[in-house]
Amino acid sequence: MVRAEARFIGLVQGVYFRAYTVKFARRRDLTGWVRNLEDGTVEAVFEGTREDILEVVRQLREDHPYARVDDLEINWLPATGKFSSFDIHY
Repeated sequence: MVRAEARFIGLVQGVYFRAYTVKFARRRDLTGWVRNLEDGTVEAVFEGTREDILEVVRQLREDHPYARVDDLEINWLPATGKFSSFDIHY
């Protein structure tokens, strides 16, 4: 199990990006959270298998009908196990 701290850059606010992140992450049984940042980017923390996290990232980049991810920053760390679900943080 790993933790990925991700920042999505592009057209990622106002296009249901957080809702799709929750949908895709829950389908893969990932835990963590997603939130909008004031600079127009979206930050997410995922915990689960590296394979499942990479698939959610791929879906957000390729399968989201409204968003456009121009850049992505991911920091990989050991999982903490402190999350029980995947939710939106406000």
